Amino acid sequence: MKKKSVLDAYALLAYLKGESGHVRVKELLASVGPALIINSINLGEVFYIIARTRGIREADYFLSVILPSLPITVYENSLDDVIEAARLKAAHALSFADCFAASTAFRERAALVTGDPEFKKLGKAVEIEWVGK
Repeated sequence: MKKKSVLDAYALLAYLKGESGHVRVKELLASVGPALIINSINLGEVFYIIARTRGIREADYFLSVILPSLPITVYENSLDDVIEAARLKAAHALSFADCFAASTAFRERAALVTGDPEFKKLGKAVEIEWVGK
């Protein structure tokens, strides 16, 4: 059985914008089997980037129409999850949002799907499936 995958904001935005890496994300979305997960913090990141670049209506449309049509489970955070991400942030020079993606992948024993080179700072702490570039 294939592993679960955690999408970070980079991967989901690449898919939505048709940017480098979107083909691999599209394949993951079309595949039957392993779960696709996004942390709610990273989903918020996607929302604000869409809102900034295309307007709040487009961001709301993404949240209410596009996201529900995709086979992605949104992972909600407990206080323990927030502290786990904070510990990761204390140990690595990553954005706090990136720490949520990484800690979700670790907790779910899933591959982190991204093209964001910042994740190279984690070394082998989390399995990463690189897309794009």
